[in-house]
Amino acid sequence: MSDVVQIAFEDGLAILTINRPDKLNALNREVLETLHKRLDEATEKKVHAAIITGAGKAFVAGADIAEMKDLSPADAQAFAELGHSVGEKLETTAYPVIAAINGFALGGGCELSLACDFAFASTKARLGQPEVKLGVIPGFGGTQRLLRRVGVAMARELVYTGRMIHADEALRIGLVNAVVEPDALMDHARSVAAEIAQMGPLAIKSCKELFIAGADRNLREANQLEAEAFGRCFLTKDQKEGMSAFVEKRAPNFTGE
Repeated sequence: MSDVVQIAFEDGLAILTINRPDKLNALNREVLETLHKRLDEATEKKVHAAIITGAGKAFVAGADIAEMKDLSPADAQAFAELGHSVGEKLETTAYPVIAAINGFALGGGCELSLACDFAFASTKARLGQPEVKLGVIPGFGGTQRLLRRVGVAMARELVYTGRMIHADEALRIGLVNAVVEPDALMDHARSVAAEIAQMGPLAIKSCKELFIAGADRNLREANQLEAEAFGRCFLTKDQKEGMSAFVEKRAPNFTGE
């Protein structure tokens, strides 16, 4: 398989690295298709969490404009749909995915981070949706996930202006969860991923599903989904182990069953 997306496994964690540093990790069809397959590999390994980052000085500087510029309308739509399929894959994995934004996260790169569960950024990170500067719109979910992350008015400002913002501004508006020094970025992401890995994997999976399923429902319907999912937890061995461990004052040994 192509090495444009590298994968490494560490103690129940998958680390995926977009690896086109000479192109600032721009997303072309090969990268998107390979990322999709790498996520399947991580699922097969039953990892507890994954981290996505970029090789070199960029996270992902955007979609590959050289590949896009002569596309027909039908081919452009198909390319956008491929990007959306990767975003949906990230959102529906059984495990949380953390974006570790080491540098530029523009256009498709910002959209890739938005499809992750949450993101951490280096102080050197720069984020934005500059597509309107090219006469097009965000095509991998930027008009939709961005407003759900930072609110409608802020999303409109960022998309309409195409402005690139610094990491501290991204933190202020909720686009990233934390900003750390470049040398500490991956350690910080690993630390949070390791914390998640200690939790009940079926419970984490259920929480992730509920965040998505409840987002566009009214509160009564969403709360009903939560109540039903809470009840299903009591069918699992993990629930019995987790609560027994609490009563017995010991660390639980979750098996994902």
